[in-house]
Amino acid sequence: MKILFVIDQFDSANNGTTISARRFADALISRGNEVRVVSCGKSGGKNYGVPEIHLLPLADRIVKSQGMQFAKPVPAQLKKALAWADVVHFFMPFPLSMKGLSLAEKMGIPHTAAFHVQPENITFTIGMGNSGLINDHIYNRFRDRFYNRFTHIHCPSNFIADELRKHGYCAKLHVISNGISPAFHYFKASKPKEYEGKYIIAMIGRYSAEKRQDVLIEAAKLSKYSDKIQLVLAGQGPQKSKLEKLGSCLANPPVMKFFSEEELHSLLSYADLYCHTSDAEIEAISCIEAFASGLVPVIANSCRSATPQFALDERSLFEAGNPHALAEKIDYWLENIAEREKSEKLYAEAGKKYHLDHCAAKAEEMFREAILENGR
Repeated sequence: MKILFVIDQFDSANNGTTISARRFADALISRGNEVRVVSCGKSGGKNYGVPEIHLLPLADRIVKSQGMQFAKPVPAQLKKALAWADVVHFFMPFPLSMKGLSLAEKMGIPHTAAFHVQPENITFTIGMGNSGLINDHIYNRFRDRFYNRFTHIHCPSNFIADELRKHGYCAKLHVISNGISPAFHYFKASKPKEYEGKYIIAMIGRYSAEKRQDVLIEAAKLSKYSDKIQLVLAGQGPQKSKLEKLGSCLANPPVMKFFSEEELHSLLSYADLYCHTSDAEIEAISCIEAFASGLVPVIANSCRSATPQFALDERSLFEAGNPHALAEKIDYWLENIAEREKSEKLYAEAGKKYHLDHCAAKAEEMFREAILENGR
């Protein structure tokens, strides 16, 4: 198949959606498909480049701090790319995809969409993440302006598929994990010298309000082992300064920086525990990568998150937003080494079903359905 991805950002792998899209493209190519991309950047090779949309300075800083940018629709580039494709897959309901969808409809090109932008990703950024009214409005706006013009939508989890059904999305919903590289597998290594004698607790995710790294910092402070805990918060985002200030009172202030994939492999190989404190999450690939690598996860049991689905038992769940509850789970796993080692292997085994090749095969089925419906 000739598959066209339309996504605002593809070249720089510094946000979850872009990283997932790049991996999906590689997996589809390895299965014999051709993949080309319309995104921000220069044209060349298999990419159709379009300019970036420049926002007002404050908005631009917030978007950039989360590793994102928005692409300007260029009809000539979109038409050229669409004419090549057997099927086009849209990643985000923003101007580039909106224009691309209109052109695909006019040109009769089969089209599918992915649901990667949870309304809470937007509302938490502006301090209104707990407003059900506003979140519902965004779900409905996405539905009416974009998603209900598709017959097939990729949902990275059952959780988000259920949310779309509740909000009246009428397409066939394909629940397909974004998938992880087989490189994330059970592997243990010695801690770097500077971390010897410490408990390394990792979390991977944007420094944004809905991710709730603040809960993990407070839990580390409440732990019996507070003086030995070293938090490593891998990511970037607008909450960095706030989290640094909050973590400065810990015996070992958190390590905070963006990690490359190679650095993540290393971190996950020597960490003792993985915590995922997010209140809102469509899937959380980072959590899958962690437990597939052999780390026991401790996950916020939030009704607005898909991540609790990964817990093998209650020991890996805590009441969302409650640092005391998280501290209790952290202490349990640090104290019960034999149970932790046994569970690490069980989690690593569970991670195998999320390997990219399996996910890419399911995506191919969705693309074929869309093509057949179109009569091509």
